[in-house]
Amino acid sequence: MSLSSPPNLRTRIKICGLTREQDVDAAVEAGADAVGFVLYPPSPRAVSAERAAALAARLPPFVTPVLLFVDARTEVTMRALATVPGAIAQFHGDESPARCREASGGGAYRFLRAARIPLGAAGAGFDLVKYASDFSHAQAILLDAHVDGYGGGGKAFDWSLLSTAVDAHLVLSGGLTPANVADGIRQLRPRCKSLAVDVSSGVEASKGIKDAAKIRDFVAAVRAADRAFPA
Repeated sequence: MSLSSPPNLRTRIKICGLTREQDVDAAVEAGADAVGFVLYPPSPRAVSAERAAALAARLPPFVTPVLLFVDARTEVTMRALATVPGAIAQFHGDESPARCREASGGGAYRFLRAARIPLGAAGAGFDLVKYASDFSHAQAILLDAHVDGYGGGGKAFDWSLLSTAVDAHLVLSGGLTPANVADGIRQLRPRCKSLAVDVSSGVEASKGIKDAAKIRDFVAAVRAADRAFPA
């Protein structure tokens, strides 16, 4: 699809940082397209590959498990991806394009690449077009705020400062909530090939513990934004 074509009007949804069976079930019941498991030990939302596999075993067909890594060794990523059937990788550290390819088995597994966008006016200096070109083998570029640690910080970067258009599939993340996700969709959908959204802290009761009502509200807000988007 070219950027001049009508935008894909269905925003896909990922609920990230899941650690409990009931939260996986709540995400599926609400209508999530993907669920994320953090395989980065310092994170308060971290799970092992074996725990991610047990949680992912609850998923019905067509809901994708995503494994988040931060500068992990290839043997770690490959073992985890093999342990969780149907999983794709999300690289969230300082991985180079070549490193992402290696850590995903040279193309054996699909991957997302996180772009950490500076907060405030500094976000205008981030060259998303070049970044997407550098990581052209990624299934999508995930946009997150550059905060201490990796993800789940509840901070949103200034969406209006990004490149006017980028020929890539994007996943908007960073500080999303049921209250602001529609605005993010309105701003970014016309500027990419397709748009998905990724939420973690915005649907939590506490770190790693999701709130089923907030998940439902988030999904409902995304679907309402889809319906309201101009044809």
